[in-house]
Amino acid sequence: MCLLLLLLAAGPAMAEVESRPNIVLVMADDLESGTLPYFPNITRQLVQQGTSFDRYFVTNSWCCPSRSSILRSQYVHSHGVWTNTPPEGGFDRFHTGDLERSTIGTWMKQAGYRTALMGKYLNHYPGGSAEETFVPPGWDEWDVPTRRLYEEYDYRLNENGSLYDYGLSDRAYLSDVLAEKARGFIAGSKGEPFFLYLAPIGPHNPANPAVRHANAFPGAIAPRTPSFNQEDVSAEPQWLRERPSLDEATIGEVDERYRARMRSMLGVDDLVGAVVDELRRTGQLDNTYIFFTSDNGFHLGTHRLKQGKTTPFEEAIKVPLVVRGPGIKAGATVSQLSSSVDLATTFAELGGAAAPPFAEGRSLVPLLKGKPPAVWRRNILVEFTRPTDQSSAAQTPVPPYRALRTDQYKYVLYATGETQLYDLRADPYELRNLAATADPALLGGLRQRLDAMVTCSGPTCRQADLRQ
Repeated sequence: MCLLLLLLAAGPAMAEVESRPNIVLVMADDLESGTLPYFPNITRQLVQQGTSFDRYFVTNSWCCPSRSSILRSQYVHSHGVWTNTPPEGGFDRFHTGDLERSTIGTWMKQAGYRTALMGKYLNHYPGGSAEETFVPPGWDEWDVPTRRLYEEYDYRLNENGSLYDYGLSDRAYLSDVLAEKARGFIAGSKGEPFFLYLAPIGPHNPANPAVRHANAFPGAIAPRTPSFNQEDVSAEPQWLRERPSLDEATIGEVDERYRARMRSMLGVDDLVGAVVDELRRTGQLDNTYIFFTSDNGFHLGTHRLKQGKTTPFEEAIKVPLVVRGPGIKAGATVSQLSSSVDLATTFAELGGAAAPPFAEGRSLVPLLKGKPPAVWRRNILVEFTRPTDQSSAAQTPVPPYRALRTDQYKYVLYATGETQLYDLRADPYELRNLAATADPALLGGLRQRLDAMVTCSGPTCRQADLRQ
C-alpha cells in the first residue's frame, strides 16, 4: 500500500519506470542446439516454463562478430567486426570503431534501467587499445575477465574498474563467481528495473568443469546424427572435399571433448538455477524475462569436422533460444525464423528503450506473446570472413562466404565462387549439395535475396529480409 501511494504521488512517469520488467540474458559460449534436456535447471526453469525458438540463427558463427551483432542489433557487414582478432575484428575493432557509444547497455541505461555485464565481453578484451581497467559506457556493474578467462580458474577479473586475481580454489570457478555476483546484483535492485547480461564461458574449449562436475557424463558420446563423419562429400566445396574421414582415434577425441563440454555446461546450469532462485527469493521472478542462448554453435564430428565453428552448416549457425517471463506461454515453441540481431531490439521494446535508427533486427515480442504478424521475416543472413592473423584462424579452413537461410533453403556463396544449396525440408542434415543441378531460376532468386541482405543497412534490412 505504501509503495502504491508513493507511485501515485510521483505521477505516471515514475509508476511506468517502476512497473517495467527486469530482463536477464544468459549467453553460453559455443553451445550447439540439442543439449538442453541434459541440464536440469535450464530444462525445468526455462524450457518447461517458457517458449523455445526452434529456428534461431546467429549472424556469424564465431564469437566476436556474433556478440557484436547482439550488442548493437546489426549484421556483420554493418558493424564491421569481422573476426575475433585485429585488425578486422576483436575488441580492438569494436572499441576503436566507437561502437561502444551505442549498445544495448547504453539503450537500457538511458531508459532508466540499472545495467550489468558479467562474464565474457568481446574477444581479446581489453586488447591493446584500452587500459585493463576500462569499463565501456552503459554498464553500472561490470565484472569481466581480462586474462585466462577460458580456463575458468586462475583468471583476472575487472570489477568496476578494479582488478582482482582469482586463484585455483573450488570457490574461484568462474561460473560460480558470476552466479554470486548476479545474486548480489539482483538482491540490490531495490525495486529499480534491471538489465543483466550474464556471459559464462562454458562450454568453450578447454571446457574446464567445476570440481563437483568432473566425473559427470562418464559414458556420453557425441550425437551420431546423419551428418556425423559425412560419408560422401564429392559435391561439396573444395575446403570440405579435402577433409579426411574421421578415424576411430579421432572419433574418440570428439567424444571426450563432448563429455568435457557437457560437464562444463553443468556450471552454466547451476548459474541459471542461482539466478532463478534469487529472483524468486526477492519476489521478482514473475516480473522478469529470462533469455537463454549461445553466441554460436559447434561441430563435434559433423561434416567430418573434429571440432570448430565458422561454417554455414546448421550445427554452427543454429543455436538455442529459450525465453520465460510475463505473458509468455509455458512449454511453447516458435517456428518463425529469428536471428541474434533481434535480441537487442526485443530487449528495447520490453523495457521501453529507444533502439537507434541503425538497428537492423526485428523485435521478437509479438512472437513471444503468441501474436505473430501476418508477414514475418523470410530471410536470415550469415556472413563470415577469415582473419589476417592466421595464428588465430578458425579450426576449419573455411573460405569467406555469405549465406542465406530461408524457410526451405540454405544458399551459400563462397569467395572462391563455389556455392552450396540445400533443401532443408528434404535434407535437414545438409548431405546433398544441389547447387550443380538446381533450377537456375531458383538459384538466381536466392542470389538476389542474398544480395539484398548483404547490402542492407538499418531499416532497409527489415525490407530485405521479407523478399521472396
